[in-house]
Amino acid sequence: MENKRYPLPPFNMETALQKVQAAEDAWNTKDPEKVCLAYTIDTEWRNRTEFINGREEVKQFLTRKWAKELDYKLKKELWGFRENRMAVRFEYEWRDASGQWFRGYGNELWEFDENGYMQKRFASINDMAIEESDRKLI
Repeated sequence: MENKRYPLPPFNMETALQKVQAAEDAWNTKDPEKVCLAYTIDTEWRNRTEFINGREEVKQFLTRKWAKELDYKLKKELWGFRENRMAVRFEYEWRDASGQWFRGYGNELWEFDENGYMQKRFASINDMAIEESDRKLI
């Protein structure tokens, strides 16, 4: 049995905001080992067209993601919550190996287990190429 990952559901405004900030902070470390620990062993993800099952696949996915997405910077915003679920809007910026910058926009639906681990994450994401001078997340 794993430890509890606070704050725990059911969420109120304060604890929902804390959970979103903790996720933003963790993803901005770009550390797949650390980030994957926020998810259940058997977590289910849909990330764009990719279906990811389990913490180990999350770690592999994030390793590939951050090897490609250089100078990654993310901002998350709570849009709503109820009991053990949240809706989150996000945007992030990164550049590829050639120096082209991109901004990704999306929405995530999250579901947590009783111990505060994310058991489901469904993300819809759109990317667009941007000029370095158009970056917002510096």
